[in-house]
Amino acid sequence: MNWILEPWPWYVSGPMIAFIMFLLLMVDKNFGMSSNLRTMCTICGAGNKADFFKFDWKAQRWNLIVVFGAVIGGFIGSHVLSSETAVAINPNTIADLQSLGFNSAGKTYLPTELFDLSALTDIKSLAILAIGGLLVGFGARYAGGCTSGHAISGLSDLQMPSLIAVIGFFIGGLAMIHFIFPLIF
Repeated sequence: MNWILEPWPWYVSGPMIAFIMFLLLMVDKNFGMSSNLRTMCTICGAGNKADFFKFDWKAQRWNLIVVFGAVIGGFIGSHVLSSETAVAINPNTIADLQSLGFNSAGKTYLPTELFDLSALTDIKSLAILAIGGLLVGFGARYAGGCTSGHAISGLSDLQMPSLIAVIGFFIGGLAMIHFIFPLIF
């Protein structure tokens, strides 16, 4: 069973993703996680307050199953099928992160300085998480989908807006990590 505990190489996981995308295209479905937030808000009654949430959410039930599967799969992957909790990252990156105050870099999956329960008592951490969450939520809505929807589904469907969005995601990510991240920390 060691083969399942190891990270899978690109030549296995890549074709598996491509196969799933092929199946979705054949049944005229688009993959994307951010659209599920709209569906969940509609289920909870947000359609009574905003027209954006007035749509037939039952047509999106299949996508809610994808989210449920991702949550269950992530839990199983991290708690049952993982031999280590640390992410294998470059030693130079670990040194850079530790110089910024992330002492857990290279030892844990997520930096405990941001994602530990004690971070909820720190105003700076709360502000970063809240502002980041708002920007990601707004960005996903403004771009017409999240990074996974555009990069996986949109590009496989050869959509030009998805290509533009993915290029924007990369530029934004590079700007964040090289210019804004060092200013924050």
